[in-house]
Amino acid sequence: MPAPLKIKTVAALAALAGLVGACQNRAPLTTGALYPHDYRARHPIALADGTRSLDVFVTGTGHLDPRQADDIDAFLLEFRRYGRGTLVLDLPRGVAPAMGVAVERTGAAIRRMGARAGLGAGQLIVTGYIVASPGLATPLRLSFQRMEAKVVGPCGVWPQDLGVGDPGFTGRNEPAWNLGCATQSNVAAQIADPVDLVRGRTEGRIDTIRRTRNIEKMRNGNDPSIPWRQDGKTSVKTQVTE
Repeated sequence: MPAPLKIKTVAALAALAGLVGACQNRAPLTTGALYPHDYRARHPIALADGTRSLDVFVTGTGHLDPRQADDIDAFLLEFRRYGRGTLVLDLPRGVAPAMGVAVERTGAAIRRMGARAGLGAGQLIVTGYIVASPGLATPLRLSFQRMEAKVVGPCGVWPQDLGVGDPGFTGRNEPAWNLGCATQSNVAAQIADPVDLVRGRTEGRIDTIRRTRNIEKMRNGNDPSIPWRQDGKTSVKTQVTE
């Protein structure tokens, strides 16, 4: 091979190697989707301040029935654990005089329950609201602010036609925008403490008696687990055999 031709061949191979190396450093390929395919990226769960409220309906005598008393106890416990600021008690105003007496009695019963739950004088604020229609149910409303886990955007949004009306979207075979939004909303609603999404909890105290008993069973060759029968009762521990 002549020298000039050999030099040109070497130069062409070097240029080709440079092009191959440049291809390795290019940005990752992206699809033509208008939104992320992962439902967790389309509908992320975020922490935000929200309002928790409880409607307490007035009875004829103004006393709390057992159901509403249990609801108020649970609501006060949630406020003491996760509440921010003060607890607000809104009393309906503009009701009939007979109903007004029951409203005041119900409000007094709620304040007594708050005092028994350990709420200080400045933690419960009593206000009022004007009822829209005296003929409708006019509950007393308890409310407070707390951190909640929520989906960032609203559900039920369908920007594309899932049928044949949008052939471009149908041909790309992409997930619908609303897919996964309801699941994310349900998961967020079931989270008792939103801080659990940010960090794990510290390890609690161990059950020393239970742990010691299980260690003794293992040393004696017994199964430390608790087998359950169909009737929901525990069965007798079986011997562990090799």
